[in-house]
This record gives sequence, C-alpha cells and structure tokens, in this order.
Amino acid sequence: MIETTEFADVPTTTLADLLGRDRVMDIGIRPLWGPVPRVAGPAFTVRCPPGDNLMLHAAIHRAPAGSVIVVESGDLDYALAGGNVCAVAQRRGIAGFVADGLIRDLAEVREAGFPVFARGVIPIPGTKKAVAPLGEPVRCGGVRVEAGDVVVADEEGIVAVPAARSTDVLTAARAKLAKEAAETLDEWEAAHRGRIDEILTAGGFED
Repeated sequence: MIETTEFADVPTTTLADLLGRDRVMDIGIRPLWGPVPRVAGPAFTVRCPPGDNLMLHAAIHRAPAGSVIVVESGDLDYALAGGNVCAVAQRRGIAGFVADGLIRDLAEVREAGFPVFARGVIPIPGTKKAVAPLGEPVRCGGVRVEAGDVVVADEEGIVAVPAARSTDVLTAARAKLAKEAAETLDEWEAAHRGRIDEILTAGGFED
C-alpha cells in the first residue's frame, strides 16, 4: 500500500498526462494565495448545500491528519470557511482544502500558509443548519471524488487519482519523470519536431 504523501513529488501536469481530462478539476478552482506548496493526500469528502457550511466545519474535527478536505458546494454567495476554521484544520494536520466554493479571511489564511484551492473569496459566511453524511462521493470542479482518492493540487491545477489505481499511476508517473529528466532539451526538440512534421505531412501541410 502506497503512502499518498509520495505523490507530493509528482506534478499535476504529469498526472494529467496519465489520467486525462476527466480527472482534472476545472480552472475555476485555483490556489487562493501563492506560491502555494503542492498538496497531496487522501480525500476526505464533504457536501455542503448552497448557503450552508456546517459539514465542512464538522469535518475539520473528524478528518485524519494528512487528509485533503474536498468540498462539494458550488455556492458563490457565501463563504464555506474563514481564518479560524483553516487555522484549526492546519493545527490538526489537514493538508489543505479543495473547495468548490468560497472562503473568507484570506489574509489570515495566507499568513498561516494553509493551502486552500477554491473559487474565490467573499466576506459573508454561510449558515450552519444542514446535516449530511461525511465521506460520501462528491463532485468538485466537475470531477467525481470518492473518499480515499488521492488528491494532488498545485499551481497548475488539481487532479484526483482514483484510489484503486493509485499504485499503478504513481509507478507510471515516476517512470515518466525519470525519462523526462534523462532527456536533454536538444533530444526533446528533435523528437518533437519530427512528430509535429509527421502530423503536418499527413494532414497535407506544405511549407
């Protein structure tokens, strides 16, 4: 069984090449401060209906250390969390938040260095009424995420690696990175030029 922290050395670009578009969250979910460190860990999934943030606030006391809390919400009117919630999550060892929604108190979050990937910032918080199960499959940034999937997030984007494929994906990612590291720019350029010219020729392009 792999440790999900091993994915911290794997760029999301490499994972995206291996997994394809349907495992990459949309561009609206982005780091809210930078430069942000790469975050990698098992998903702890939360669903919050628009206007309510109760279950995210519950999750910070229940998610295991090292988890990435992944929130389905889609709310663009109210904040899911603020500075104190992020500070408690950080103190409890949560690796970061990936939220399909908004937060507030960005200056506090940035100063603390807590990684948050979300749709933006708004100063007004949601209510705390809607009770729902934790650990259910969620949809975040257009990607279905199940509890335990490996979430990797950096300045390039967010990728969710299915838990059942994580060992194979990590092995393939390491092999790809090793191959790229051994290739000089001249070698890459020659191979790239050859491939592009071959496609152009097949398509009838003439210089």
